[in-house]
Amino acid sequence: MVVLLKVIQVILALSLLVAVHEFGHFIFARLFKVRVERFYLFFNPKFSLVKVKRFDGKLHWRFFSGNDNPEAWKEHTEATEFGIGWVPFGGYCAISGMVDETTKSSDLPAEPQPWEFRTKKAWQRFFIMFGGVLFNFILAFGLYAAILDTWGETYLRNDDATYGIAVNDLAYEMGFRDGDHILAFDGRPVDNVATLQADMVINKAREATVLRGSDTLLISIDPSYLPATLKSRGMFDPGFPFVVQDVAADSPNREAIGAGDAIVAVEGEPMTLVQQIHRTFGKHAGELVAVTVEREGVQREVSLQLDSAGMAGVMLDADLSHFFTLTTKEYNFFTAIPAGATKLWKEIVSYVKQLGLIFSPKTQAYKSVGSFIAIGRIFPDTWDWFRFWTITALISIMLGVMNLLPIPALDGGHILFLIVEMLTGRKPSDKFLERAETVGIILLMALMVLAFGNDIRSLFIK
Repeated sequence: MVVLLKVIQVILALSLLVAVHEFGHFIFARLFKVRVERFYLFFNPKFSLVKVKRFDGKLHWRFFSGNDNPEAWKEHTEATEFGIGWVPFGGYCAISGMVDETTKSSDLPAEPQPWEFRTKKAWQRFFIMFGGVLFNFILAFGLYAAILDTWGETYLRNDDATYGIAVNDLAYEMGFRDGDHILAFDGRPVDNVATLQADMVINKAREATVLRGSDTLLISIDPSYLPATLKSRGMFDPGFPFVVQDVAADSPNREAIGAGDAIVAVEGEPMTLVQQIHRTFGKHAGELVAVTVEREGVQREVSLQLDSAGMAGVMLDADLSHFFTLTTKEYNFFTAIPAGATKLWKEIVSYVKQLGLIFSPKTQAYKSVGSFIAIGRIFPDTWDWFRFWTITALISIMLGVMNLLPIPALDGGHILFLIVEMLTGRKPSDKFLERAETVGIILLMALMVLAFGNDIRSLFIK
C-alpha cells in the first residue's frame, strides 16, 4: 500500500509539472501565432487513451484510438489535438515547423510557412522555448506562496537548539562533537538547524565556526570529505533528550521504566541525548545495562534489557516543541507573495549549486543522481498535503533548472542556439538542429542509465 501511495504521488506531481511546462511552450507559441499540432500529457506510442480536437465549431473526441486519425482531423491542421497517452510519465507539445524529438527536418514542408516556428523572429522563438521553464518557476512560486499562506513556516533556530547538535561518525571524524553549536560556515552565519549539512555541502565550506561549551572554535573542513558528506545522513541532527513517551506492551522493561522518564546516564557515564544513548545501547546489544533515569527532578538507578538490535522497547517523545522554542512565521496573502518569491530564488540558487557538484567529478556527486525511484522515495508514506506540495514545488524548480542546461534536446540547447543566432545573425540549418537533437538524446539516455543504475545499486548497497 505504501508503494502504491508513493507511485500515485509521483505520477500526480510529475503530471502537473509536465502539463504546466508544456503549457508554457503552448501559450507563447499561440501568442506568436505558431500552430501547435499536438499537446499531450503522457506519451502515446501507437495509440492514445483519449484525444480531442476542435473544428467545424465543435469538439471531436476519440477514445482508445490509434495515432492514424480520420481525414477530417487531418484536414484541420490549424487546430491543436489535445490528448492523454498511455505511458504515464512525461508529455510533449508538438510545435509546427520545429525540429525536436517528435519531428525530423525531413518531416517539415519544403517551403516554410508563416505559422511555423522556424519562420518566426529569433526573440519570439526564444520566448517559446523559455516558456516551459518560466511556467515551472511560476508554479513553484505560486506553490511556495500558497504553502506559506496556509501553513506558515516553522523551524528550529540555531540559537534555540538548547542541546546543540548530535553528530554521526563522519561528523565526529571531521572534528565535530555532540553538543556543539555551529555558528557559521566560512564566516556566513547559519540559522536553521535542519539545513546545516546542506549549507556545508552545497557551499563547499572549508571552515566551521563552532561554540563548544564556552569556547569558540574554528574547525577546518578537508575538501576530501565532500564525497562522503553527500552520502552521509544525520551529520548534524538537533540533539534532544531521551524522554520516554510509552513502553511497548511486550517490552521486558515495563516495570523498570515508564512514560515521562528521562535517561541521564548509561553504565555510570552521564549522557542525555537520544543519539548518544542509541550509540551506547548499540554497543551493549543483547545485554542488561544499568541506566540512571530522572523524573520530576528525582533520579533512580534501573537495569534495562536490550534486544539484539540494542533497543529497549520504548517509544520516545519526538515532538521538538516539548524541548525547544520553535520559530513560527505566519503569513497572509500579501506577505506570502514576496516570501514565496524569496524562497523560490533561494531554492533555484541552491539547486544550481547542487548541479555544480554533480558535474564536478571530484565530488562524486554524480553517484547520487536518481531516477523516478529516487523521486518516489522522497514522498511521504502517508498522504500529507503540506509535504506533497512542498516536494512538488522543489521538483518544479529542478525540472526548470535542468531544462536550462545547454544540452540539445533540452530547452536549454535550443535557447543556446537562439542566443548564438541573435548575437551572430546566422541561423543554424534544420539538418544541424536534427543532428544536435540526436546528440542530445544520446546524452540524456546516458544520464538516464546513470540515474537508474544508481537507484538499482542503492537497492542492494546501503
